[in-house]
Amino acid sequence: MVITILVAGIATGAIYAMIGISYNLMYATSKVVSFTPGQLGMIGAVFGAWFIGVLGFPLWIGFLAAMGVSIVFGYLTERVTVRPVLKSIEQHLYVLTTLAAAMMIQQVVAIWWGTDPRPFPHLFGLGTGLASEKYWLPVVACFVVFIALEWFYRKTLWGAAFIAVAEDVEAARALGIPDVRVRVLSYCLAAFVGALAGFWGGQLLLAFFALGATLTFYGFVPIALGGLGSNRGALIGGFFLGILQQTANYFVGGVFVGVVTFVVFITLLVLVPGGLYGTAIARRV
Repeated sequence: MVITILVAGIATGAIYAMIGISYNLMYATSKVVSFTPGQLGMIGAVFGAWFIGVLGFPLWIGFLAAMGVSIVFGYLTERVTVRPVLKSIEQHLYVLTTLAAAMMIQQVVAIWWGTDPRPFPHLFGLGTGLASEKYWLPVVACFVVFIALEWFYRKTLWGAAFIAVAEDVEAARALGIPDVRVRVLSYCLAAFVGALAGFWGGQLLLAFFALGATLTFYGFVPIALGGLGSNRGALIGGFFLGILQQTANYFVGGVFVGVVTFVVFITLLVLVPGGLYGTAIARRV
C-alpha cells in the first residue's frame, strides 16, 4: 500500500511540479500569473496522442511536433494576451486575458479532439506494474527540467538575462538587456516545459480536453506552497501534493480527495503565506 501511494504520488507530483515551473517561467519575466500552463500541458498530451497514436508518427518526431505546437501557443500567449495589455491596464486584469485564452484553447480542443478521454500511446513499452514507464517517465522528465534550468540560469548569458529581468526589469533595460525578447523566450520555454508534463505524463493522465483545467489548478498549488518564482519550491510542493492526493484517494477516495487537498492547501497558506521558498533575496543586477 505505502509503495503504491508513493510511486503514484511521486509520478503525479512530478507532473504538477513541471506545470508549477511553467507558471514560474512566465511570471518571472512578466510578473503576470498566466492561466495557460495547464492548457499547455493538455496540448502536450492531446497533440502527442494525435501525432503518435492517430497519425502514426515515430516517437521523437511526434514529440518534437507536439512541443512545436505548444511553443507556438506559448508565443501567442505572450504576444496576444500579455504584451498588448502589460502597460495599459491594471495588473489584476492581466488574469482575465490569460484566463480567456485558456478557456478558448480548451473549447477549441474539445471541438476538434472530442470530449471523451482517450488513451495515450505507449512510448517505450518498458516496465510493468509499479515499474511501468507511465510512473517513472514524468519523474525523469521533471528532474531533467529542473537540472537543465538550474544550469541555464547559472551558466548561460540568456540565463543571466532571465534573472536580471526577473529581479528588476527597469535596471535590466538600462543595461541594454532586451527585456521583450527575454519575456518571449521565457513564455516559449514555459510552453515547452508545460507540454513536457502533458506528453511524458500522458499515459498516466490520458489525452483529455478537460485536463487543462485540472492541471491549471493543481499545477498552481505547488508554487503557492513552495513560493511563487521558486522552482525548488515547485518541485517540493508538487511531490507533496501528489503524495497527499494519492494518500487521500486511498483512505477516503472519490470526491473527498479534492476536499482534503483544499483543506491542507488553505491551512498551509495560512501558516506560511509566502510559501516555503517565497522570500525574495536581493541581488545586484
